[in-house]
Amino acid sequence: MVKRKKLNDALTLIFTPHFPYNAKRKTKNRHRALLGIGGNVGDVLRRFEYLFVFFERSPLIDIVETAPILKNPPFGYLEQDDFLNTLILVETELSAQALLRYVLHTEKRFGRKRLFKDGPRTLDIDIIFYDTASVESERLTLPHPGWMQRPSVLIPLAMMKKAVV
Repeated sequence: MVKRKKLNDALTLIFTPHFPYNAKRKTKNRHRALLGIGGNVGDVLRRFEYLFVFFERSPLIDIVETAPILKNPPFGYLEQDDFLNTLILVETELSAQALLRYVLHTEKRFGRKRLFKDGPRTLDIDIIFYDTASVESERLTLPHPGWMQRPSVLIPLAMMKKAVV
């Protein structure tokens, strides 16, 4: 069942069976990472639900919490459909670099094609935070640049209980 709550003319919250979600069990993984997920091509709600199940079955990460989904306008390249975005808090034993490889592999598995910067996409997975790490490399910057200016991060984050910034 999907429920919608209009925040204003441009923003709508969407509630699905797995967004929001809070795990009942504790994990023994060492690291916490906040993943931002988004997409605007195809049946994104269904894809997010499949992604939840995929992550739930993964031996590499444990889902701790998810946020409601936010429907919001694109930024950067504006000539495209609105995006759906949400956050997934995970615990893992993977290093930040190994988690990046894992999420990039997951994007490909779900049909991601990188056409151009800020372009339409089936699935985008970004690491917003990894513990309290600060990383600046060619492939990974943590915390994710610009997260503080993006409603697609701030609004779902404000609705989470366990994700502390």
